[in-house]
Amino acid sequence: MTLLARLSGAALLLLAQGAAAYSQGASNTPYPNRFVRMVLGYAAGGGTDVVARILADKLSERLGQPVVVENRPGGAARLAVEYVAQQPADGYTMLIAAGAEMTIGPLISKVNYSPIESFKPLTIAIEMPLILLVPADHPAKTVQELVAWAKANPGKSNYATTAPGFTLPAELFKLKMGIPAIGITYRSAAEGAVGLMTGAASMAFFTPPGIVNLVKEGKLRALAVTTATRSADLPDVPTLKELGIDMVITNWNGLYVPSATPQPVADRLSAELRHVVMNTDANEKLKKIFTTPVAKSPEDTTRQMASDLQMWKDVIAKANLKFSE
Repeated sequence: MTLLARLSGAALLLLAQGAAAYSQGASNTPYPNRFVRMVLGYAAGGGTDVVARILADKLSERLGQPVVVENRPGGAARLAVEYVAQQPADGYTMLIAAGAEMTIGPLISKVNYSPIESFKPLTIAIEMPLILLVPADHPAKTVQELVAWAKANPGKSNYATTAPGFTLPAELFKLKMGIPAIGITYRSAAEGAVGLMTGAASMAFFTPPGIVNLVKEGKLRALAVTTATRSADLPDVPTLKELGIDMVITNWNGLYVPSATPQPVADRLSAELRHVVMNTDANEKLKKIFTTPVAKSPEDTTRQMASDLQMWKDVIAKANLKFSE
């Protein structure tokens, strides 16, 4: 072998060793080594945004890198979900979304994602009930009395709603109880509450933020909650389940990464988020905004999503509901 050949061979060996060392070093780069984005489909100040900022603050401490909340409102949050689904699957972009975005939106709108196949779930961080509400001066003081009233007053029976996430529970209640009621759409839950207080609407299913205090002040009457157990914020209000009505619904916020995210990265994010929810002062902060911290596992999150998707698909079909884009 000539000297040139031996030198060339040695050079190639050094290059190969250097490439291997670079590759090994890159793969062993600690995660994360830069800021992480937490994207949501609503403007700052709303319920999901508040939850996101509580979680991001403590998650930053756990990861040792900033976690930046990024608001991308539009398309009833659909645009944010689609955006995250298309981001690099490297663990640096996660989605926080309400249950409606993941289990109702895909059933009523054309979307460029699959809630199950486009994402790896990290956790359902929090849950909250829907509250069955009537005006404070409504003649019905119980669910049974409301059902009887609606059947006796079909021309007056209606419900306030602001979005499909409130319309579908009301329609499910109608199906379960066999009552008439038309939906009246308001621009916000605050306006819907005014509709109830003035008697323009006779019932509604709304989430606790902004509503619990109206109930405690006697401005609205809560007849039931939709969770399997009573709400800590309204402990005297029964569940539909304990009244013998087979209707359990939770409103929740889940966190996700794109489906191709490496499993060790997804596992790290899931573990840190669940620790934040249950074992830091984020837990008390979440309770103060009328949510219940739950920190479900990725597997339980997937099961919840699949169950809700089927439930709402059945309601849409049975009630023959049509939604505009």
